[in-house]
Amino acid sequence: MYTYSSGSFLYTVQSGDTLWKIAQSFHTTIPAIILENPMLNENNLRIGQVIRIPQGHGSPSRSFSHCIIEAEQLLSNRLRLLWMQHVYWTRQLILSIVFGLPDAEFVTNRLLRNPNDFAVVLRELYGEDAVSKFVELFTNHLTIAAELVNAAKADNSSAAADAERRWYANANQIASFFNSINPYWSVQDWQKMLYDHLAMTKEEALHMLAQKYEDSIRIFENIEQEALLMADTMTQGVVKLFSQQFK
Repeated sequence: MYTYSSGSFLYTVQSGDTLWKIAQSFHTTIPAIILENPMLNENNLRIGQVIRIPQGHGSPSRSFSHCIIEAEQLLSNRLRLLWMQHVYWTRQLILSIVFGLPDAEFVTNRLLRNPNDFAVVLRELYGEDAVSKFVELFTNHLTIAAELVNAAKADNSSAAADAERRWYANANQIASFFNSINPYWSVQDWQKMLYDHLAMTKEEALHMLAQKYEDSIRIFENIEQEALLMADTMTQGVVKLFSQQFK
């Protein structure tokens, strides 16, 4: 069953799509699509991106095969929320460490809940053993990040370098683990996304330490987009592997 709401439906952006082509295909207009998607950057559509299309007049010239079924949309929403929480609470912890805020312990506890929240979703698909490994790897990812920020704040270059080395080794482990439980999750794709995520998070923290707050915010906007890409990549891999559940 396709997901419709208030006379609109969900569509997955395909290779070669532009907002103009999508509008023409579904007999609507670019302003009408933007009205349904207030945060949409019309000059930066991404393959796999999910947007809401208002129903136009007449029959669409494009097949509805790329509209998203209800179960897939639910999974996408859950994973996008979890990845957003992942980067938001990471940023909050960086702020707490950099500025010595009294909430650091509480923020840390909330951030470390994120791997277990992911586990609730993944357990339904992959079982307990895989989920336990995921939680271990993701928890290490977060604790090493905190080590790196603390070392950078203390100007301890050797400790920072050691933490960064272990951080990237952990990213390699995560990428390999993902591929081991889902062949549609490419090691190379996840390595690139995770490496970009680590590099930007480090840069975000260093800008904060250098009091370059505007630059830190600019980097975080890129981190947000990367998190959505990782969420959508995860969703697409799950849907392909468990295709029978998403018909």
